[in-house]
Amino acid sequence: MSLTLPPRVSDRAFARLAEIAEDTGEVKALRVAVDGGGCSGFQYDIRFDEPTADDLVLEKNGQKVLIDPVSLPFLENAVVDFTEELIGSRFVIDNPNASSSCGCGISFSM
Repeated sequence: MSLTLPPRVSDRAFARLAEIAEDTGEVKALRVAVDGGGCSGFQYDIRFDEPTADDLVLEKNGQKVLIDPVSLPFLENAVVDFTEELIGSRFVIDNPNASSSCGCGISFSM
């Protein structure tokens, strides 16, 4: 797979990371990874983490989103966003490469 369009992060997701940093008093990077598993074949692993040397770092106003090189091809042209709904608020991935996904949006197939 050759990467033509890297993933991007919405302003809303960066704003939420800034809010979290302000509330906790510490800036932490958000890691977005793709793992095998889940009900659709692949699943997103979204968590706070430290950057590594080979991560793609997407940064705005001091906030960072990290993507490892193994996950990067699965996230080509995807958008990392933050949503607030009646059922809760969370970081979400709008992934044009996914042919289907589960109802919770955590797992997908290609």
